[in-house]
Amino acid sequence: MATSAPSRSAAGATKETVFAWEGKDKSGRTVRGEIRAASESIVNVTLRRQGVLVTKVKKKVYRTGKKITDKDLTMFTRQLATMMKAGVPLLQSFDIVGRGHANPSMAKLIMDLRADVETGTALNNAFRKYPLYFDALFCNLVGAGEQAGILEDLLARLAVYKEKTLALKSKIKSALMYPCSILAIAFVVTAVIMIWVVPAFKQVFSSFGADLPTPTLVVMSISEFFVQWWYLIFGSLFGALYFFFQAWRRSVKVQNAMDRFLLRLPVFGDVIRKATIARWTRTLATMFAAGVPLVEALDSVGGASGNFVYVEATKRIQNEVSTGTSLTVAMQNADVFPSLVTQMVAIGEESGALDGMLGKVADFFEEEVDEAVASLSSLMEPLIMVILGVLIGGLVVAMYLPIFKLGSVV
Repeated sequence: MATSAPSRSAAGATKETVFAWEGKDKSGRTVRGEIRAASESIVNVTLRRQGVLVTKVKKKVYRTGKKITDKDLTMFTRQLATMMKAGVPLLQSFDIVGRGHANPSMAKLIMDLRADVETGTALNNAFRKYPLYFDALFCNLVGAGEQAGILEDLLARLAVYKEKTLALKSKIKSALMYPCSILAIAFVVTAVIMIWVVPAFKQVFSSFGADLPTPTLVVMSISEFFVQWWYLIFGSLFGALYFFFQAWRRSVKVQNAMDRFLLRLPVFGDVIRKATIARWTRTLATMFAAGVPLVEALDSVGGASGNFVYVEATKRIQNEVSTGTSLTVAMQNADVFPSLVTQMVAIGEESGALDGMLGKVADFFEEEVDEAVASLSSLMEPLIMVILGVLIGGLVVAMYLPIFKLGSVV
């Protein structure tokens, strides 16, 4: 399939779109391809200069796809690394990966990257145009690979890094999501009982003409409050959650406070800390193995950890390392890493195999997270059953007490 180079406007500010074209070359053979241009007339002029007699030009419309996720980007990195290791040219790799992608939004992003690379833009600069999807760590490693001529190796290393990071995030989310979802369901079930079920029992009990047990009276009072103010209860709850998450997204102070709070949680805090250390060491190992200088590598490490406590600690470590302090001493001064981590880093610095030692630390803490999540799941199941049993079972028993004591009540 023939593919022509995209045309650029002189000003460089005109919005360009992708056009699919079809025509005949000088030998009369039918050729077709895609081109980025500001208008259909520019497409015709560009192709005519290349000796193509254009028969059809159509603006390519991309279907609105799903949101681009970390999984999409991880899969793209792995596919691109595999293609390049197999010797497939870069532009052809973009074609193969982009055209076969299930998410139209991701397919469009890949083809936009391809168009930029085709016009002579360096691959890392093409990635830098989309900071929402490709962070500084990704772009810096790709840039280092381009300069050293080992792009396929660094893409493979990036793919491994993103796969391990994605797996770690999914484990943490599953560990936190299970109890949260159960508690949300318990709240909904309780609200349904209070608003619809208890009032029905109240009508039955009103005909008894006798005093009801204290637990029943308490539940009926709570039910009356729910029935009268249900819109205020639900509105306040959902409003508080909405404003909390908005503040978490937009306010650095709220994020900092929440990150510190999460690390102090009794059971989950230990899991989150181990996952953060695993990401921190995995990122630094990947950057250092790619030949990125230590001080420069630390720029990306803090943000990749995903926790403001470690972002601030990384800044302090970077400042100390830049003044000649060893990484081990700087990490000890930060006081956020276990002694195991600092000892392994010290061995790595002394032996000259810092990236290997950091990788081993990351592997160790990832295994620790796996074990912690597994034990947490087995611990949470009976605990949640007890909570649901006490909550729902208590409501049911309170409403059936009058029936159990029907003889004395009537």
